[in-house]
Amino acid sequence: MKKIITYGTYDLLHQGHVNLLRRAKELGDYLIVGVTSDGYDRDRGKLNVRNNVLERVEAVKATGYADEVIIEDYVGQKIDDIQKYNVDIFAIGSDWEGKFDYLNEYCKVVYLPRTEGISSTKLRAESTVDIKVGIVGCGRVANRFPDEASVVNGIAIRAAYDIDESKTHEFVGNHNINSCCCNLDELLRLVDAVYIAAPHLSHYALIKESLLNGKHVLCETPMVLRESEARELFSIAEEKELILMEANKTAHCPAFNHLMVMIKSGVIGEIVDVDASLSKLWDDDMSLREFDSSQAGGSMYELGSYPLLPIIKLLGINFKNINIYSRMQNGVDMYTKGVMRYPHAVCSFKVGLGVKTEGNLIISGTKGYAYVPAPWWKTDYFELRYEDQNQNKKFFYKWDGAGLRYEIQEFISCIINKRISTSRLNRKESLCMAKIMEQFTNRINFVEL
Repeated sequence: MKKIITYGTYDLLHQGHVNLLRRAKELGDYLIVGVTSDGYDRDRGKLNVRNNVLERVEAVKATGYADEVIIEDYVGQKIDDIQKYNVDIFAIGSDWEGKFDYLNEYCKVVYLPRTEGISSTKLRAESTVDIKVGIVGCGRVANRFPDEASVVNGIAIRAAYDIDESKTHEFVGNHNINSCCCNLDELLRLVDAVYIAAPHLSHYALIKESLLNGKHVLCETPMVLRESEARELFSIAEEKELILMEANKTAHCPAFNHLMVMIKSGVIGEIVDVDASLSKLWDDDMSLREFDSSQAGGSMYELGSYPLLPIIKLLGINFKNINIYSRMQNGVDMYTKGVMRYPHAVCSFKVGLGVKTEGNLIISGTKGYAYVPAPWWKTDYFELRYEDQNQNKKFFYKWDGAGLRYEIQEFISCIINKRISTSRLNRKESLCMAKIMEQFTNRINFVEL
């Protein structure tokens, strides 16, 4: 029996895909089709894939040409698969001519003619109407957004607004944005969605006004500092069938998501401890907003959402209690440590703006532990470590740009596909973070160091 193998994304499956699969099947007796995983597509920079991997697998099966469908998940897998399945022919489209000649060492390589005039890229371009986005708040964080958005399909930045008019003019000029708005109402009339990068205490009002005007919202973390506010905003979003998403870039990082899936699958056993830390030495410039108590400055509000993320993702929202310890200066916490107790686990997080810590993430289990070195919040590498060091495994990933592109892509995908929530940081998890921020605000179970 002659075996053929081919690979592809098979997004928005079209006649060109069908023709290619038919031609591949005609080369032999048994066709294996490798469909790229969602994570692998993101790692390769393909942020505009419309269908998820399960939808793409079902579409390939429905053609009737595939005798077996497998998932392609990592670089170098083609060689492994050719050997594993005793493949005779590797077939791929002619637009890859010469790129896979190295596989001739393992099997025969055949480049198949493509169907002219049709492609997933073309179909996406024809069927996608750009989501018009307005940027609210033109400070340091927002300056990264336009460049990151430029690599994501389906988004067009149309307007910007900041309470400081000079900042708005400078921002619009620097990033070649169409409209420089004098107020929020003007911006909302021009866009479908807003990205909010204004100071923390303005988030609630800006989000509410945007939602009430029928706009999708991506808001920088922490979204709000009170659980009741978060609950109200999510209720409005759900009622109006809008996406309200907290812009925690780590939550959308491909490597971090892969780590979470692996840990939940039991590779290190039952989780008994999570320890995460993040710090920045910014105390040489005390004029920054981050050190102003009247603007919700301090390390907990500024950084706390990040180390809380792996704890809540892995152990859930139903912790038994949390104790908080802070070193205060001029009304803001320069350093905060939190200890969270769950029924069968204990976790800790550390954040600092005037204290430097290692900045790693350690997840301890009954069979082993996961180690993510600093800066773990920009995960591109992690290790699984065991008592028998021969079982240790290292995982390497790609982290592109400033990392905002991953959250932008998910936000736009939710809008286009009419999803009003994302599993990467769902509503219950955002509510839990707001609840913890509120506990800190109210100084409950709090000790000043």
